[in-house]
Amino acid sequence: MQIYWTTINKIIEETPEVRTYMLDCPEDFTWEEGSHTHFALEGFNAGEKPNKGLVRHMSISTLPYEKLIGITTRIREQCSEFKGILRNLEVGSNVALFKTHSNVPLRREGKNVYLLSAGVGLATFRPLVLDYFNRPDDVQQIHSLNIDSSKDFLFTDIFTSSPEKKFISEFVDNREDYYEQVKDLAEDKDGIFYIVGSDEFLVENMKILRDKGIKPEQMMLDKRQRGLEALYSSVYGTENPLIAHTK
Repeated sequence: MQIYWTTINKIIEETPEVRTYMLDCPEDFTWEEGSHTHFALEGFNAGEKPNKGLVRHMSISTLPYEKLIGITTRIREQCSEFKGILRNLEVGSNVALFKTHSNVPLRREGKNVYLLSAGVGLATFRPLVLDYFNRPDDVQQIHSLNIDSSKDFLFTDIFTSSPEKKFISEFVDNREDYYEQVKDLAEDKDGIFYIVGSDEFLVENMKILRDKGIKPEQMMLDKRQRGLEALYSSVYGTENPLIAHTK
C-alpha cells in the first residue's frame, strides 16, 4: 500500500460548519470523478498498528485539472477526536492519503442522471458535475437534489441550474419536500440515480426508487462490493442482487 504524504495548501470556509482542505498534489497521485480516499492525520502509522481513529474515508471534491486535492467535511462544535484535531490544523500541516478509488464515476449512457445527496455528501458530486460541464457527451442532462437542514447550501457557484448546460440543481431543507421530489424524479424509469449520504439515507432513497420500479443496476452508491450487497439485500430481499455497474 502506497501512502502519499502531502501538505495543506489552503483551507476554505464553505459555511460556518463546513471546510474544504485543499492539499498539494503528490507526484504520481491520480484520481477520477467520484473518487474517495483514506485521509489520515500525522501519527496514524506511528505504532505497530495503524491508529484508525486518525483515519477517515473522505470523498475528493476536486478534479485533477484543478491542481489541488479537495477534502470537504463538516466540523460541528461537538465533534470526534479526528475532527477536533483536523479543525486545529493550519496551512502547511502534513496529512496522508492512501487507498484512493472511485465507486461512482459518471456513467455516459445517453440517459438522464440524478444526483441525490444529503448535506456535505454534495462534495462527492461536485467533480461529476464539473466533468459533465467539461464534456457533456452521452449524458442527456443532470439533475441534482440536495437536502441540508442547516440551510447553508454548498457549492452554489457550481450547483446553479443552467438550461443551456442541461443542468438542474435544487436544494431543500426538509425531508418531506426532499422525498416527494425523489418520487417525482423516479418517474423517469430509464434514469441513473446516484445516492450519497448515511446508510439510513441510502436505504430510504433506495426504497422509494424500488417502489417506483427503479432497478438496482440503475443506482450508483459510494460503497464497495460488500457494502453494496448488504444494502441491496436489505432493500430488495436478496443475498446476491444483480449490481451491473460495479467494477
